[in-house]
Amino acid sequence: MTPIEPLTPETFAPYGTALGFATRHTPDTAFFSPASDFWHEHGFASGEAQTEILWVVYRNPDPAIARLEAHTATEQALIPLTGPIVHIVARSTPDGAPDPQTAKAFALAPGQGVVMAQNCWHATRAFAGDVTCAMLTRASTTKDLVSHLTAGAPLAESRYADIVLSIENASKR
Repeated sequence: MTPIEPLTPETFAPYGTALGFATRHTPDTAFFSPASDFWHEHGFASGEAQTEILWVVYRNPDPAIARLEAHTATEQALIPLTGPIVHIVARSTPDGAPDPQTAKAFALAPGQGVVMAQNCWHATRAFAGDVTCAMLTRASTTKDLVSHLTAGAPLAESRYADIVLSIENASKR
């Protein structure tokens, strides 16, 4: 059983970048005033394609993970907005399949987020009902997934792999 870990930049580094931990001291790309603040945290790499923001609602509470997905052409960012999620990630074996030995499950609270590296295997669970997330991704990757999921078209920018994993059930914590 894979335990659910707190998200930290160090523990998520093998899979990408943890968001919500950057210091506000980035003088070349930051601004602070009584009305608002902004600062740089991550430069998103979507390849030579249009980047898009999606709203994604997760509601699957099943602690069994039977399938992971990976995106071959882009990073993908995920930020929970309305509640916590558990995000499961794994690196690849030399032949490109998900490596169960590297699988980790991270608890993400609203205001935290992750940027998964290109080819990072992943799945998401929501143990407290519907959770809306913001996702930053490549528009062509979304179209590729929608075509596959609605019409069975072959995947060009993503991959699926069956796996047998089980995570803690966060609702029982």
